[in-house]
Amino acid sequence: MIIKKETNIAEIFQQTVFLLLIILIFLIGGGVMDFVKMHGTGNDFIIIDVDNWEDFDRYQPWASALCDRNFGVGADGLIGVGKDKKDDIFMRIFNSDGSEAEMCGNGIRCVAHYAKREKISASDHMSVRTLAGIRHLEIFNFEGHVSQVKVDMGEPIFNRELIPMSGSGSNMGIEIEALGKKYVATAVSMGNPHCVIFVDDVKAVLLEEVGPVLEKNALFPAKTNVEFVQVADAENLIMRVWERGAGITNACGTGACAALTAAVLNDYSSTRAGVQLFGGTLLIEWKKDSDNRVYMTGPAQEVFTGSVDLDKFFSK
Repeated sequence: MIIKKETNIAEIFQQTVFLLLIILIFLIGGGVMDFVKMHGTGNDFIIIDVDNWEDFDRYQPWASALCDRNFGVGADGLIGVGKDKKDDIFMRIFNSDGSEAEMCGNGIRCVAHYAKREKISASDHMSVRTLAGIRHLEIFNFEGHVSQVKVDMGEPIFNRELIPMSGSGSNMGIEIEALGKKYVATAVSMGNPHCVIFVDDVKAVLLEEVGPVLEKNALFPAKTNVEFVQVADAENLIMRVWERGAGITNACGTGACAALTAAVLNDYSSTRAGVQLFGGTLLIEWKKDSDNRVYMTGPAQEVFTGSVDLDKFFSK
């Protein structure tokens, strides 16, 4: 009961802050926002330059409208990038439903390309501050509109309390149900929660139906990303994802990392494998026997640039 009360107070506080932001925006106006539209294996983002970490807060009321694919720019998320006080750069991301994510694997590759493009950082090696902690990356083959980026995604987390996931015991062999069907899941955090389910055929999964149900399962107090994974062989996985706060997307970088680590834990794959997604393939390696960190390598590509009058999104 106490936990529930604290959760409700936190939700009320967040809603109050959100409403105050909207009121402030009406008073001072939003102005014109310049952006670069980018994607990483089909996971697409609107990326903007912000003055500091806190400055990105003011864009949250517009996130959902901007990401709308019919009436906005269209994207899976809105990302703010800037020069950090301690690290090279920082990134924050609002999902297409307006909620904030701790980390985004495909997004951070796009951030690296954007930071070099805009000369926020001139180095090919960057440290990036995120809500999930500091991430280190390296840019390869920077060629104007496209780059290859390798990201140190950190150590996988299997402790239920830290994922977070309710209950005690193992993070593996978890029985979970959605729409009358039972699944066996492995829970992993890569700075954000993931529910990984292995199936014989990912195409047979009705992801648009079971995804939102599993996302909000009571086992995951902060909700969860959901990955259905098919093992092609020990070095190739096929994955489809329902992202928390965004729904079905073409790819999920942290999800691919979670899928690989879960596959290794279940003896389905080697510690280095290609993870095939709707939008392309990511190379994931878990250096389990050395530094215990997960490394992701994949593309980041510009789509177009533009500007938008933010005030018009509230005048629709």
